[in-house]
Amino acid sequence: MTHRHPSQAIAAVVCAPAVGGTMRLTGSKRLAQALCLAACAAVLMLQPAAVAAEPAQAPGPAPAVPGLSAVSQAQATPAAAPRRASFGRERPTTETAHVADWIVDSGDNQGLPFMLVDKVNARVLVFDASGQLQNAAPVLLGLARGDDSSPGIGERKLSSIRPDERTTPAGRFVASMDRNLRGQDMLWVDYETAISMHRVVTSKPGERRAQRLESATPEDNRISYGCINVPVNFFDKVISPTFTGTNGIVYVLPETRSAREVFGSYDPRDPARPRDMAQTAPAPGALHPMPLPLQ
Repeated sequence: MTHRHPSQAIAAVVCAPAVGGTMRLTGSKRLAQALCLAACAAVLMLQPAAVAAEPAQAPGPAPAVPGLSAVSQAQATPAAAPRRASFGRERPTTETAHVADWIVDSGDNQGLPFMLVDKVNARVLVFDASGQLQNAAPVLLGLARGDDSSPGIGERKLSSIRPDERTTPAGRFVASMDRNLRGQDMLWVDYETAISMHRVVTSKPGERRAQRLESATPEDNRISYGCINVPVNFFDKVISPTFTGTNGIVYVLPETRSAREVFGSYDPRDPARPRDMAQTAPAPGALHPMPLPLQ
């Protein structure tokens, strides 16, 4: 149906008998015709203003891009800003910063506190679940360089482990606090290979482990059978409070391979970085103290 302006309807009523009929025009009818034509002209002049006064309709949603599925349409949207780890005053290496930023951006730590063990520089960095650095300290590591453990090493006697087998393996480990048979608390890193993090062992003075921790360079920090030794105060004030009552993730950075190879990490600053890549952290099984972890 065609909608007319009210003035148009009025003009139609007035003009109908004057211009649409066949009767002869009298003087009064001629006057009526003139008035009708004037009214029509006024209506035509008012129409543009009436149209302009109509409220503008809100634009509809942007049309979808032809040929793209719903998933592709979602992937075409801009990626969220990357999340980064906070190092405070610590000056991390490029590789350490890369792994920490990837953990925070991907959520690979699954909402748990985590730590990075930088074997190249013999240093450990402890973070809370949000990626805020809590503290850092030097560490002692396995005597031999390498990123893998010898098969079955966790079940062997210390005296049977050759110097070239005394490595601290690289990888991602679900860690938890426990005690050995001596009743000493420690952090199990990898139960299968008997790798733990504990206070520095000083039972053999000739190894000078405490002095090695205090040295200015990491060159003399390779001495253990594979376990990670930390300063006593650091274990008591940082490691124990952070991991008591909760599991955590320990990332031991490689020294013979890249972090991308070991962890499948990516650069959070890369616009094409993967999305939803967080891994599900497996819950560790019940841990039973072994006679002695690798020292």
